[in-house]
Amino acid sequence: MTLPAWLDPIYTADEMRAVDAWAIDEQGVPGEDLMERAGTGLARAVARVSAGSAGPIRVVAGKGNNGGDGHVAARLLREEGREVDVLEPAGCGPDSLEGSGVVVDCLLGTGFSGEPREPLAGAIAAINAQEAPVVACDVPSGVDASTGEAASEAITARLTVTFHGAKIGLHVSPGALSAGAVEVVEIGIPRGAPAPAVAGLISERVLERYPRRTRDGSKFTSGMVVIAGGARGLTGAPTMAALAAQRAGAGYVRVAVPASAEQTVELRLLEAMTKGLPDDADGFHTAAGVEPLKEMAVRAGAVVLGPGLGRSEGAVAFATEAAQELDLPLLIDADGLNAHAGALESLQSRSAPTVLTPHEGELGKLLERDAEEVAAHRLACAGEAARRSGAIVLLKGDDTIVAAPGGHVAISPGGTPALATAGTGDVLSGLIGALLAKGMDPFEAASLGALAHVRAGFAAAQRHGADHVIAGDVIDALPAGIGDR
Repeated sequence: MTLPAWLDPIYTADEMRAVDAWAIDEQGVPGEDLMERAGTGLARAVARVSAGSAGPIRVVAGKGNNGGDGHVAARLLREEGREVDVLEPAGCGPDSLEGSGVVVDCLLGTGFSGEPREPLAGAIAAINAQEAPVVACDVPSGVDASTGEAASEAITARLTVTFHGAKIGLHVSPGALSAGAVEVVEIGIPRGAPAPAVAGLISERVLERYPRRTRDGSKFTSGMVVIAGGARGLTGAPTMAALAAQRAGAGYVRVAVPASAEQTVELRLLEAMTKGLPDDADGFHTAAGVEPLKEMAVRAGAVVLGPGLGRSEGAVAFATEAAQELDLPLLIDADGLNAHAGALESLQSRSAPTVLTPHEGELGKLLERDAEEVAAHRLACAGEAARRSGAIVLLKGDDTIVAAPGGHVAISPGGTPALATAGTGDVLSGLIGALLAKGMDPFEAASLGALAHVRAGFAAAQRHGADHVIAGDVIDALPAGIGDR
Protein backbone atom coordinates (compact mmCIF):
# COMPACT_ATOMS: atom_id res chain seq x y z
CA MET A 1 0.00 0.00 0.00
CA THR A 2 1.07 3.58 -0.64
CA LEU A 3 -0.22 6.37 1.56
CA PRO A 4 -1.88 9.41 -0.04
CA ALA A 5 0.51 12.32 -0.52
CA TRP A 6 -1.45 14.50 1.92
CA LEU A 7 -0.63 12.21 4.85
CA ASP A 8 2.57 12.63 6.86
CA PRO A 9 3.66 9.00 7.35
CA ILE A 10 4.07 7.62 10.85
CA TYR A 11 5.61 4.29 11.79
CA THR A 12 4.56 1.02 13.35
CA ALA A 13 7.20 -0.69 15.46
CA ASP A 14 7.81 -3.27 12.71
CA GLU A 15 8.23 -0.54 10.10
CA MET A 16 10.77 1.24 12.29
CA ARG A 17 12.70 -1.98 12.87
CA ALA A 18 12.79 -2.48 9.10
CA VAL A 19 14.27 0.99 8.68
CA ASP A 20 16.98 0.33 11.27
CA ALA A 21 17.82 -3.04 9.68
CA TRP A 22 17.96 -1.49 6.20
CA ALA A 23 20.29 1.27 7.37
CA ILE A 24 22.64 -1.08 9.23
CA ASP A 25 22.60 -4.22 7.07
CA GLU A 26 22.11 -2.78 3.58
CA GLN A 27 23.56 0.72 3.81
CA GLY A 28 26.42 -0.04 6.17
CA VAL A 29 25.54 2.55 8.81
CA PRO A 30 27.04 1.42 12.14
CA GLY A 31 24.41 0.87 14.81
CA GLU A 32 26.65 2.71 17.25
CA ASP A 33 26.42 5.82 15.08
CA LEU A 34 22.64 5.70 15.11
CA MET A 35 22.65 5.36 18.89
CA GLU A 36 25.14 8.22 19.30
CA ARG A 37 22.95 10.55 17.23
CA ALA A 38 19.81 9.46 19.08
CA GLY A 39 21.48 10.08 22.43
CA THR A 40 22.71 13.47 21.23
CA GLY A 41 19.20 14.54 20.24
CA LEU A 42 17.85 13.26 23.54
CA ALA A 43 20.51 15.12 25.52
CA ARG A 44 19.72 18.40 23.78
CA ALA A 45 16.03 18.06 24.55
CA VAL A 46 16.68 17.15 28.19
CA ALA A 47 19.02 20.13 28.60
CA ARG A 48 16.30 22.39 27.24
CA VAL A 49 13.61 20.99 29.56
CA SER A 50 15.91 21.12 32.59
CA ALA A 51 17.13 24.67 31.96
CA GLY A 52 16.84 26.71 35.15
CA SER A 53 16.45 23.68 37.40
CA ALA A 54 19.03 23.07 40.10
CA GLY A 55 18.12 19.43 40.62
CA PRO A 56 20.10 16.58 39.10
CA ILE A 57 19.03 14.83 35.91
CA ARG A 58 17.99 11.24 36.59
CA VAL A 59 18.18 8.86 33.62
CA VAL A 60 16.30 5.63 34.29
CA ALA A 61 17.76 3.17 31.78
CA GLY A 62 16.62 -0.30 30.90
CA LYS A 63 18.33 -2.83 28.68
CA GLY A 64 18.52 -2.64 24.91
CA ASN A 65 18.77 0.31 22.56
CA ASN A 66 16.46 2.53 24.60
CA GLY A 67 18.75 2.22 27.61
CA GLY A 68 21.76 2.69 25.36
CA ASP A 69 20.36 5.99 24.11
CA GLY A 70 19.96 7.05 27.73
CA HIS A 71 23.59 6.24 28.57
CA VAL A 72 24.79 8.29 25.60
CA ALA A 73 22.63 11.22 26.67
CA ALA A 74 23.91 10.95 30.26
CA ARG A 75 27.53 11.03 29.09
CA LEU A 76 26.96 14.08 26.90
CA LEU A 77 25.10 15.95 29.62
CA ARG A 78 27.92 15.27 32.10
CA GLU A 79 30.42 16.63 29.56
CA GLU A 80 28.39 19.83 29.61
CA GLY A 81 28.78 20.03 33.37
CA ARG A 82 25.36 18.76 34.37
CA GLU A 83 24.85 16.51 37.39
CA VAL A 84 23.46 13.22 36.06
CA ASP A 85 22.52 9.99 37.83
CA VAL A 86 21.86 6.83 35.81
CA LEU A 87 19.49 4.45 37.60
CA GLU A 88 18.63 0.87 36.80
CA PRO A 89 14.94 -0.13 37.08
CA ALA A 90 15.54 -2.12 40.26
CA GLY A 91 17.12 0.91 41.93
CA CYS A 92 14.44 3.38 40.86
CA GLY A 93 12.03 4.36 43.64
CA PRO A 94 10.54 7.54 45.11
CA ASP A 95 13.55 8.07 47.33
CA SER A 96 16.09 7.78 44.50
CA LEU A 97 14.12 10.26 42.37
CA GLU A 98 13.51 12.86 45.08
CA GLY A 99 14.67 16.35 44.16
CA SER A 100 15.16 15.57 40.46
CA GLY A 101 15.35 18.45 38.02
CA VAL A 102 14.14 16.22 35.21
CA VAL A 103 13.65 12.45 34.85
CA VAL A 104 14.49 10.72 31.57
CA ASP A 105 12.51 7.58 30.77
CA CYS A 106 14.73 5.12 28.87
CA LEU A 107 13.13 1.94 30.16
CA LEU A 108 11.24 0.43 27.22
CA GLY A 109 11.46 1.09 23.49
CA THR A 110 9.29 0.64 20.43
CA GLY A 111 9.21 -3.13 20.73
CA PHE A 112 7.10 -3.12 23.91
CA SER A 113 3.51 -4.31 24.13
CA GLY A 114 1.35 -5.68 26.93
CA GLU A 115 2.09 -5.16 30.63
CA PRO A 116 5.60 -4.46 31.98
CA ARG A 117 6.92 -6.82 34.61
CA GLU A 118 8.86 -5.97 37.74
CA PRO A 119 11.14 -4.20 38.28
CA LEU A 120 10.04 -2.16 35.25
CA ALA A 121 6.48 -1.73 36.50
CA GLY A 122 7.71 -0.37 39.82
CA ALA A 123 10.10 2.02 38.09
CA ILE A 124 7.27 3.40 35.92
CA ALA A 125 5.11 3.93 38.99
CA ALA A 126 7.95 5.71 40.81
CA ILE A 127 8.61 8.02 37.86
CA ASN A 128 4.94 8.95 37.65
CA ALA A 129 4.76 9.56 41.40
CA GLN A 130 7.55 12.17 41.48
CA GLU A 131 7.04 15.83 40.52
CA ALA A 132 9.85 16.66 38.08
CA PRO A 133 9.10 16.87 34.34
CA VAL A 134 9.63 13.63 32.43
CA VAL A 135 11.26 13.29 29.02
CA ALA A 136 10.56 9.95 27.33
CA CYS A 137 13.05 8.35 24.96
CA ASP A 138 11.40 7.28 21.67
CA VAL A 139 8.11 6.09 23.26
CA PRO A 140 6.83 6.51 26.83
CA SER A 141 7.40 3.24 28.67
CA GLY A 142 4.16 1.27 28.87
CA VAL A 143 2.83 2.60 25.53
CA ASP A 144 2.57 0.37 22.46
CA ALA A 145 4.35 2.23 19.65
CA SER A 146 2.18 0.66 16.96
CA THR A 147 -1.27 1.21 18.45
CA GLY A 148 -1.22 3.78 21.25
CA GLU A 149 -2.56 1.18 23.66
CA ALA A 150 -1.18 1.61 27.15
CA ALA A 151 -0.39 -0.64 30.08
CA SER A 152 -2.29 -0.24 33.35
CA GLU A 153 0.41 2.25 34.28
CA ALA A 154 2.42 4.00 31.58
CA ILE A 155 4.83 6.90 31.77
CA THR A 156 3.23 10.34 31.54
CA ALA A 157 5.79 12.56 29.83
CA ARG A 158 5.98 16.28 29.21
CA LEU A 159 8.03 15.59 26.06
CA THR A 160 8.75 12.50 24.00
CA VAL A 161 11.88 12.56 21.84
CA THR A 162 11.42 10.03 19.04
CA PHE A 163 13.88 9.08 16.33
CA HIS A 164 13.79 9.32 12.51
CA GLY A 165 9.98 9.50 12.40
CA ALA A 166 6.98 9.65 14.68
CA LYS A 167 5.32 6.43 15.79
CA ILE A 168 1.59 5.74 15.54
CA GLY A 169 1.32 5.20 19.29
CA LEU A 170 2.44 8.76 19.98
CA HIS A 171 -0.63 10.13 18.20
CA VAL A 172 -3.40 7.70 19.20
CA SER A 173 -4.97 7.82 22.65
CA PRO A 174 -4.27 6.82 25.33
CA GLY A 175 -0.65 6.81 24.16
CA ALA A 176 -0.94 10.34 22.79
CA LEU A 177 -1.95 11.58 26.24
CA SER A 178 1.11 9.88 27.75
CA ALA A 179 3.52 11.30 25.17
CA GLY A 180 3.01 15.00 25.76
CA ALA A 181 4.72 17.07 23.08
CA VAL A 182 6.47 14.99 20.42
CA GLU A 183 9.85 15.96 18.97
CA VAL A 184 11.33 14.02 16.04
CA VAL A 185 15.14 13.78 15.89
CA GLU A 186 16.99 12.77 12.73
CA ILE A 187 19.63 10.14 13.44
CA GLY A 188 21.33 9.75 10.06
CA ILE A 189 19.10 7.22 8.31
CA PRO A 190 20.04 7.50 4.60
CA ARG A 191 17.52 8.60 2.01
CA GLY A 192 15.53 5.82 0.38
CA ALA A 193 14.66 4.01 3.60
CA PRO A 194 11.49 1.88 3.62
CA ALA A 195 8.51 4.21 4.06
CA PRO A 196 5.51 3.67 6.34
CA ALA A 197 2.55 2.22 4.47
CA VAL A 198 -0.18 1.95 7.10
CA ALA A 199 -0.87 5.29 8.77
CA GLY A 200 -0.21 8.99 8.58
CA LEU A 201 -1.09 12.28 10.19
CA ILE A 202 -3.55 14.40 8.23
CA SER A 203 -1.60 17.38 6.89
CA GLU A 204 -2.89 20.70 5.63
CA ARG A 205 -2.04 19.48 2.13
CA VAL A 206 -5.41 17.71 2.13
CA LEU A 207 -7.11 21.11 2.07
CA GLU A 208 -5.79 21.55 -1.48
CA ARG A 209 -8.14 18.71 -2.48
CA TYR A 210 -11.25 20.72 -1.58
CA PRO A 211 -13.46 21.01 -4.71
CA ARG A 212 -14.12 24.70 -5.27
CA ARG A 213 -17.05 26.19 -7.13
CA THR A 214 -16.52 27.13 -10.76
CA ARG A 215 -17.83 30.14 -12.64
CA ASP A 216 -19.93 27.94 -14.91
CA GLY A 217 -21.26 25.78 -12.07
CA SER A 218 -24.72 25.50 -10.52
CA LYS A 219 -26.22 24.62 -7.18
CA PHE A 220 -26.22 20.99 -8.28
CA THR A 221 -22.60 20.86 -9.44
CA SER A 222 -21.60 22.53 -6.16
CA GLY A 223 -23.04 19.51 -4.36
CA MET A 224 -26.54 18.59 -3.26
CA VAL A 225 -26.93 17.09 0.21
CA VAL A 226 -29.97 15.53 1.82
CA ILE A 227 -30.05 15.50 5.64
CA ALA A 228 -32.37 12.80 6.99
CA GLY A 229 -33.10 12.79 10.70
CA GLY A 230 -34.86 14.79 13.35
CA ALA A 231 -37.88 14.01 15.47
CA ARG A 232 -40.32 16.05 17.48
CA GLY A 233 -38.13 17.80 20.07
CA LEU A 234 -34.91 16.75 18.29
CA THR A 235 -34.74 19.29 15.49
CA GLY A 236 -31.49 21.00 16.47
CA ALA A 237 -29.21 18.24 15.17
CA PRO A 238 -30.45 18.11 11.56
CA THR A 239 -30.61 21.91 11.52
CA MET A 240 -26.93 22.20 12.48
CA ALA A 241 -25.93 19.48 10.02
CA ALA A 242 -27.75 21.36 7.26
CA LEU A 243 -26.18 24.70 8.15
CA ALA A 244 -22.74 23.09 8.28
CA ALA A 245 -23.24 21.51 4.85
CA GLN A 246 -24.23 24.90 3.46
CA ARG A 247 -21.26 26.69 5.03
CA ALA A 248 -18.96 23.92 3.81
CA GLY A 249 -19.90 24.80 0.24
CA ALA A 250 -22.83 22.55 -0.69
CA GLY A 251 -24.89 24.30 -3.33
CA TYR A 252 -28.24 22.78 -2.39
CA VAL A 253 -29.37 21.24 0.90
CA ARG A 254 -32.64 19.44 1.52
CA VAL A 255 -33.77 18.27 4.95
CA ALA A 256 -36.07 15.28 5.51
CA VAL A 257 -37.74 15.31 8.92
CA PRO A 258 -40.93 13.83 10.37
CA ALA A 259 -43.98 15.78 9.18
CA SER A 260 -44.78 17.02 12.68
CA ALA A 261 -41.30 18.59 12.96
CA GLU A 262 -41.15 20.17 9.51
CA GLN A 263 -42.48 23.60 10.46
CA THR A 264 -39.97 23.97 13.28
CA VAL A 265 -37.06 23.11 10.98
CA GLU A 266 -38.37 25.27 8.16
CA LEU A 267 -38.41 28.32 10.43
CA ARG A 268 -34.74 27.73 11.29
CA LEU A 269 -33.45 27.18 7.77
CA LEU A 270 -33.93 29.94 5.24
CA GLU A 271 -31.70 28.61 2.45
CA ALA A 272 -32.58 24.90 2.69
CA MET A 273 -35.63 23.03 1.43
CA THR A 274 -37.52 20.89 3.93
CA LYS A 275 -39.87 17.98 3.47
CA GLY A 276 -42.03 16.27 6.06
CA LEU A 277 -41.99 12.48 5.89
CA PRO A 278 -44.52 10.04 7.37
CA ASP A 279 -44.21 9.90 11.16
CA ASP A 280 -45.81 8.11 14.07
CA ALA A 281 -47.94 9.51 16.87
CA ASP A 282 -44.84 10.48 18.86
CA GLY A 283 -43.24 12.40 16.01
CA PHE A 284 -40.59 9.88 14.90
CA HIS A 285 -39.72 8.69 11.41
CA THR A 286 -41.21 5.41 10.16
CA ALA A 287 -40.23 2.98 7.43
CA ALA A 288 -42.92 4.55 5.22
CA GLY A 289 -40.59 7.52 4.81
CA VAL A 290 -37.89 5.60 2.94
CA GLU A 291 -39.53 5.86 -0.50
CA PRO A 292 -40.11 9.64 -0.32
CA LEU A 293 -36.54 10.00 0.97
CA LYS A 294 -35.27 8.16 -2.10
CA GLU A 295 -37.26 10.53 -4.29
CA MET A 296 -35.72 13.53 -2.53
CA ALA A 297 -32.25 12.14 -3.14
CA VAL A 298 -32.60 11.48 -6.87
CA ARG A 299 -30.32 14.40 -7.82
CA ALA A 300 -28.32 14.42 -4.58
CA GLY A 301 -24.62 13.72 -4.30
CA ALA A 302 -24.82 12.42 -0.73
CA VAL A 303 -27.19 11.74 2.17
CA VAL A 304 -26.46 12.33 5.86
CA LEU A 305 -28.55 9.90 7.91
CA GLY A 306 -29.12 10.04 11.64
CA PRO A 307 -28.81 13.48 13.29
CA GLY A 308 -31.61 13.81 15.86
CA LEU A 309 -33.28 10.65 14.56
CA GLY A 310 -34.23 9.14 17.91
CA ARG A 311 -34.40 5.46 18.82
CA SER A 312 -38.04 4.50 18.36
CA GLU A 313 -38.86 1.26 16.57
CA GLY A 314 -40.01 3.20 13.54
CA ALA A 315 -36.88 5.38 13.47
CA VAL A 316 -34.67 2.29 13.61
CA ALA A 317 -36.57 0.72 10.71
CA PHE A 318 -36.31 3.97 8.75
CA ALA A 319 -32.53 4.14 9.25
CA THR A 320 -31.76 0.51 8.45
CA GLU A 321 -33.99 0.37 5.38
CA ALA A 322 -32.74 3.72 4.09
CA ALA A 323 -29.14 2.56 4.38
CA GLN A 324 -29.94 -0.41 2.15
CA GLU A 325 -32.13 1.42 -0.36
CA LEU A 326 -30.11 4.58 -1.00
CA ASP A 327 -27.72 4.03 -3.89
CA LEU A 328 -25.47 7.06 -3.38
CA PRO A 329 -22.75 8.13 -0.93
CA LEU A 330 -24.09 7.92 2.61
CA LEU A 331 -22.81 9.27 5.92
CA ILE A 332 -24.34 7.64 8.98
CA ASP A 333 -24.12 9.37 12.35
CA ALA A 334 -25.75 9.50 15.78
CA ASP A 335 -28.93 7.40 16.04
CA GLY A 336 -28.42 6.22 12.48
CA LEU A 337 -25.41 4.39 13.91
CA ASN A 338 -27.31 3.13 16.94
CA ALA A 339 -29.88 1.64 14.56
CA HIS A 340 -27.11 -0.59 13.19
CA ALA A 341 -25.85 -1.79 16.59
CA GLY A 342 -24.57 -5.33 16.22
CA ALA A 343 -25.34 -5.32 12.49
CA LEU A 344 -22.27 -3.74 10.91
CA GLU A 345 -22.02 -6.46 8.28
CA SER A 346 -25.38 -5.41 6.80
CA LEU A 347 -23.64 -2.36 5.34
CA GLN A 348 -21.32 -4.55 3.25
CA SER A 349 -24.10 -4.96 0.68
CA ARG A 350 -24.20 -1.25 -0.14
CA SER A 351 -22.87 -0.48 -3.62
CA ALA A 352 -22.12 3.19 -2.94
CA PRO A 353 -19.53 4.60 -0.49
CA THR A 354 -20.43 4.69 3.20
CA VAL A 355 -18.89 6.80 5.96
CA LEU A 356 -19.59 6.12 9.65
CA THR A 357 -18.78 8.82 12.22
CA PRO A 358 -19.14 7.31 15.72
CA HIS A 359 -17.80 8.41 19.06
CA GLU A 360 -16.50 5.69 21.40
CA GLY A 361 -19.93 4.88 22.86
CA GLU A 362 -21.54 4.52 19.42
CA LEU A 363 -18.68 2.42 18.11
CA GLY A 364 -18.99 0.23 21.18
CA LYS A 365 -22.64 -0.43 20.34
CA LEU A 366 -21.77 -1.20 16.73
CA LEU A 367 -19.14 -3.71 17.87
CA GLU A 368 -21.18 -4.93 20.86
CA ARG A 369 -18.58 -4.07 23.47
CA ASP A 370 -18.09 -1.50 26.20
CA ALA A 371 -17.10 2.06 25.36
CA GLU A 372 -14.19 1.64 27.80
CA GLU A 373 -12.81 -1.17 25.66
CA VAL A 374 -13.04 1.00 22.57
CA ALA A 375 -11.25 3.83 24.41
CA ALA A 376 -8.40 1.48 25.32
CA HIS A 377 -8.09 0.05 21.78
CA ARG A 378 -9.13 2.92 19.52
CA LEU A 379 -7.04 2.04 16.48
CA ALA A 380 -7.94 -1.64 16.54
CA CYS A 381 -11.67 -0.99 17.02
CA ALA A 382 -11.86 1.58 14.22
CA GLY A 383 -10.05 -0.80 11.89
CA GLU A 384 -12.29 -3.72 12.83
CA ALA A 385 -15.43 -1.68 12.21
CA ALA A 386 -14.12 -0.59 8.80
CA ARG A 387 -13.37 -4.18 7.77
CA ARG A 388 -16.69 -5.54 9.02
CA SER A 389 -18.82 -2.80 7.46
CA GLY A 390 -16.87 -2.10 4.29
CA ALA A 391 -17.19 1.58 5.24
CA ILE A 392 -14.84 4.42 6.05
CA VAL A 393 -14.97 4.71 9.85
CA LEU A 394 -14.20 8.05 11.48
CA LEU A 395 -13.78 7.54 15.22
CA LYS A 396 -14.19 10.94 16.83
CA GLY A 397 -11.87 12.22 19.53
CA ASP A 398 -8.89 14.50 20.09
CA ASP A 399 -7.00 11.98 17.94
CA THR A 400 -9.81 11.47 15.41
CA ILE A 401 -9.04 8.28 13.47
CA VAL A 402 -10.18 7.68 9.88
CA ALA A 403 -9.91 3.98 9.02
CA ALA A 404 -10.46 2.50 5.56
CA PRO A 405 -11.53 -1.12 4.96
CA GLY A 406 -8.31 -1.74 3.05
CA GLY A 407 -6.16 -0.83 6.04
CA HIS A 408 -5.09 2.78 5.52
CA VAL A 409 -5.44 5.01 8.58
CA ALA A 410 -5.46 8.81 8.77
CA ILE A 411 -5.06 10.43 12.19
CA SER A 412 -5.86 13.97 13.22
CA PRO A 413 -2.72 15.76 14.46
CA GLY A 414 -4.66 16.98 17.50
CA GLY A 415 -7.90 18.56 18.50
CA THR A 416 -9.07 21.44 20.61
CA PRO A 417 -11.23 21.49 23.76
CA ALA A 418 -13.44 23.99 21.94
CA LEU A 419 -15.08 21.03 20.16
CA ALA A 420 -16.13 19.40 23.45
CA THR A 421 -19.66 20.82 23.29
CA ALA A 422 -23.03 19.57 22.08
CA GLY A 423 -23.73 19.74 18.37
CA THR A 424 -20.19 19.75 17.01
CA GLY A 425 -20.62 16.15 15.85
CA ASP A 426 -23.60 17.26 13.76
CA VAL A 427 -21.42 20.01 12.29
CA LEU A 428 -18.84 17.40 11.29
CA SER A 429 -21.52 15.26 9.66
CA GLY A 430 -22.83 18.13 7.56
CA LEU A 431 -19.30 19.15 6.62
CA ILE A 432 -18.31 15.69 5.39
CA GLY A 433 -21.71 15.27 3.74
CA ALA A 434 -20.99 18.38 1.65
CA LEU A 435 -17.58 17.03 0.64
CA LEU A 436 -19.09 13.69 -0.39
CA ALA A 437 -21.75 15.52 -2.40
CA LYS A 438 -18.97 17.36 -4.24
CA GLY A 439 -17.66 13.99 -5.43
CA MET A 440 -14.68 13.56 -3.15
CA ASP A 441 -13.27 10.12 -2.43
CA PRO A 442 -14.80 9.05 0.93
CA PHE A 443 -11.48 8.46 2.71
CA GLU A 444 -10.24 11.83 1.52
CA ALA A 445 -13.54 13.55 2.37
CA ALA A 446 -13.57 12.15 5.90
CA SER A 447 -9.94 13.14 6.46
CA LEU A 448 -10.35 16.65 5.06
CA GLY A 449 -13.50 17.03 7.14
CA ALA A 450 -11.71 15.93 10.31
CA LEU A 451 -8.92 18.46 9.83
CA ALA A 452 -11.19 21.32 8.73
CA HIS A 453 -13.41 20.66 11.77
CA VAL A 454 -10.42 20.96 14.12
CA ARG A 455 -9.19 24.10 12.38
CA ALA A 456 -12.65 25.63 12.63
CA GLY A 457 -12.67 24.79 16.34
CA PHE A 458 -9.37 26.60 16.82
CA ALA A 459 -10.64 29.60 14.86
CA ALA A 460 -13.82 29.74 16.94
CA ALA A 461 -11.79 29.46 20.14
CA GLN A 462 -9.60 32.39 19.11
CA ARG A 463 -12.71 34.52 18.81
CA HIS A 464 -14.71 33.32 21.81
CA GLY A 465 -12.34 31.37 24.05
CA ALA A 466 -12.29 27.56 24.05
CA ASP A 467 -14.65 27.30 27.03
CA HIS A 468 -17.28 29.47 25.37
CA VAL A 469 -17.52 28.01 21.87
CA ILE A 470 -20.87 26.58 20.78
CA ALA A 471 -21.61 24.51 17.70
CA GLY A 472 -22.88 27.51 15.78
CA ASP A 473 -19.53 29.22 16.23
CA VAL A 474 -17.83 26.25 14.60
CA ILE A 475 -20.24 26.41 11.66
CA ASP A 476 -19.41 30.08 11.16
CA ALA A 477 -15.69 29.25 11.26
CA LEU A 478 -15.84 26.46 8.66
CA PRO A 479 -14.53 28.67 5.83
CA ALA A 480 -11.42 29.31 7.93
CA GLY A 481 -11.22 25.61 8.72
CA ILE A 482 -11.34 24.66 5.06
CA GLY A 483 -8.77 27.30 4.26
CA ASP A 484 -10.90 29.55 2.09
CA ARG A 485 -9.07 32.04 -0.03
